[in-house]
Amino acid sequence: MDKLKQIEAFVSVVEKGSLTGAALEQNITPVMLGRRIDALEKRLGTKLMHRTTRHLTLTEQGAVFLDHCRKLLTDLDFAETIISEGRHKATGHLVVSAPAAFGRKHVAPHAPHFIASNPEVKISFNLTDRVVDLVREGYDISIRIGGSIDPNFVAVKLAGNRRVVCATPAYLRRNGTPHTLDDIAHHNCLSFNLQGGQQRGWYFQQNGKPVVIKAEGSLDCNDGELLHRWVSEGLGLAWRSTWEIQSQLASGELLTVLDAFALPHYDIMAVYPQQRHLPAKTRFFIDRLKETFAQPGYWTQDD
Repeated sequence: MDKLKQIEAFVSVVEKGSLTGAALEQNITPVMLGRRIDALEKRLGTKLMHRTTRHLTLTEQGAVFLDHCRKLLTDLDFAETIISEGRHKATGHLVVSAPAAFGRKHVAPHAPHFIASNPEVKISFNLTDRVVDLVREGYDISIRIGGSIDPNFVAVKLAGNRRVVCATPAYLRRNGTPHTLDDIAHHNCLSFNLQGGQQRGWYFQQNGKPVVIKAEGSLDCNDGELLHRWVSEGLGLAWRSTWEIQSQLASGELLTVLDAFALPHYDIMAVYPQQRHLPAKTRFFIDRLKETFAQPGYWTQDD
């Protein structure tokens, strides 16, 4: 028999002064309640109360045990309240990792409004293009764009995204439009260097299989915003995420090429370690980003 039910039965009978009153409160029969108390006394090896048809009298041991039982039930109620509030009220310190450029433009700017709605939350950001170790480095959430996800983590899609090759209309008029992946070799490709973590090349899909193309040109760097500036100035081709260039695509300032080879999904995701109960601070922040990113025209608005 459940120890907690036995203790609850004992305390209830003492407080109500009868088996009948306590049974009504717990919505069980007096016989069932009596059995729970009998089982409790048998387990403890001592008499807790003397029961007659009209009176209940605590023994000395029963009085001592009652004080401890009341404290135990009070502490349990308090613990359950804390956990319940924690699931419905955001509190605590939220530690977030995000890619540098994306974090500056599309994650950190939404933090002040989130804090205003959840004043008991503090947020710390680490904006880095490095893939962080969430558990070892103590992050609650990592915002990631594309890539594989460790099976020990949960990935929540925040918004759709693709990786595309783009250039200005002026660059394409001067240098021609690439139509095959082999054509990339004949263009000035603006890409990340070794320090930028993209030394292998640009990723595509051809005949249903992933393909990596070495992209070379007169300029490379380790900063995504600089690459974005260079491609916007018409200096070459760049392999960029649609989240970064969507407004320029809508205005015609940039054009995409080789769309037939683009990766089908390179989504923006919130990643966190698997856990039984996700803290409200984490869940609420993820929900806020999803709602914000889903607003009509969000990705095409001017920076």
